[in-house]
Amino acid sequence: MGRLKLFTPLLVLLLLLPLFYVGLSLDPNAMPSALIGNPVPQYELPVVDDDTRIAHADELKGEVTLLNVWATWCFACKAEHPYLVKLAEQGVHIVGVNYKDDKAAARKWLQQLHDPYQYSVFDGEGRLGLDLGVTGAPETYVIDRQGIVQYRHIGVVDEQVWHDTLEPLYQSLSRAN
Repeated sequence: MGRLKLFTPLLVLLLLLPLFYVGLSLDPNAMPSALIGNPVPQYELPVVDDDTRIAHADELKGEVTLLNVWATWCFACKAEHPYLVKLAEQGVHIVGVNYKDDKAAARKWLQQLHDPYQYSVFDGEGRLGLDLGVTGAPETYVIDRQGIVQYRHIGVVDEQVWHDTLEPLYQSLSRAN
């Protein structure tokens, strides 16, 4: 009986090793979204630039779009912003969701750092973010021509993320009828 007690920690470790192995191989940024395959939630929000209101998510139909959730308080958003400007200059259609932010600060940010967005809605209370399932900023959703969420990326969009993940999907959806 005494020998069995000596081997108990080893047996427990051997049972846990497969779980540790699987856990280490998972992508920590891969968080499934319940919205994949569903339309962008309906909303009515003002745009950051002025008090014009965007009435609903139908504005996202007709063109493949990156829906980018951002905020001035988000350090990662500031790191991501220059690359979004570059993508917009290349013709990528990007719509912003300014999430739980100060509208004046958001306007100043876009004036100083350039505005990559076709428009950016102001989600000061975070209701659209809640409907999207946002866990924090930045997050980027790939929306097809019918307004359906096809992919969700949590974290900074940089050159590697664009080329490896988002661009192939964006191009594929853009070619589809």
